[in-house]
Amino acid sequence: MSAPDYAGMITIGLVVKPQGRKGEVLVEPLSDRPDRFSSLRRVYVPVPGGPGARAVAVTDRWPHKGRIVLKLEGVDSIDEAERYRGIELRIGEDEVEALPPGSYYHYQLKGLKVEDPEGRALGTAADVLVTGGEAPVLVVRGPHGELMIPLADQFIREVDLEHGRLVALNLEFVDAKK
Repeated sequence: MSAPDYAGMITIGLVVKPQGRKGEVLVEPLSDRPDRFSSLRRVYVPVPGGPGARAVAVTDRWPHKGRIVLKLEGVDSIDEAERYRGIELRIGEDEVEALPPGSYYHYQLKGLKVEDPEGRALGTAADVLVTGGEAPVLVVRGPHGELMIPLADQFIREVDLEHGRLVALNLEFVDAKK
């Protein structure tokens, strides 16, 4: 059996640094569900030099100053924990909680074909940026470069995950005088 594809997994945290003397690591949560870590049993880390992922069991966890400390199986010293510094901890898509109809996770938008309400292609959803503003921003790459579209109801008309498309206002043609 081949290793799972690390790139196709969902990032839930970033290892900031070793924490403690027994191999614990301090993690910056990147999940919209902070409670996820209280029941976390395993995470995936990249396989060195390849696209695959390796599962690592989480044997203990606790909150610490707005972050999470994890004890990973087989990581028993500061030096071993140091090797995890800067690594994104990920989970498989099958471990993500189902959302109600009409809702979606940001990672599900990547790769969707983006078109305007008249059906003209704008490009492909490449990324979602969380800027700290009122709404995250969808980055669309198309034949005319990058287009940034706020993920807000007034700009996003439809998200059709089943058919791989998203309908959005084309901000290049929005009349700012209106």
